[in-house]
Amino acid sequence: MSEAHVRPERFEEFRDLIVAAVRDFPGRHPGLVDHEVLLAPPDSLLYVSRWRDERDLVAYAGERWRDEPVVLPGEEEYLVAPLRVRHFTLATLD
Repeated sequence: MSEAHVRPERFEEFRDLIVAAVRDFPGRHPGLVDHEVLLAPPDSLLYVSRWRDERDLVAYAGERWRDEPVVLPGEEEYLVAPLRVRHFTLATLD
């Protein structure tokens, strides 16, 4: 999951940029099981992705995937703080 704290006056523009950038990710990254963009206007956007396994995630995000978010060129101009990345594993509910 990556969390962006967006300049409120640029929120819609940033949303459009992210949605356009990730729309075709499933076709380009076969290990991507599911993904979504979650919005909390006026200033917060989450990109959540679910991967088949760690190897597929590394193929997409690189060896430093735990510490360094994948950032689009020019993305920082929309943000009030650096992009934050967090990783979770699934807990079974049985």
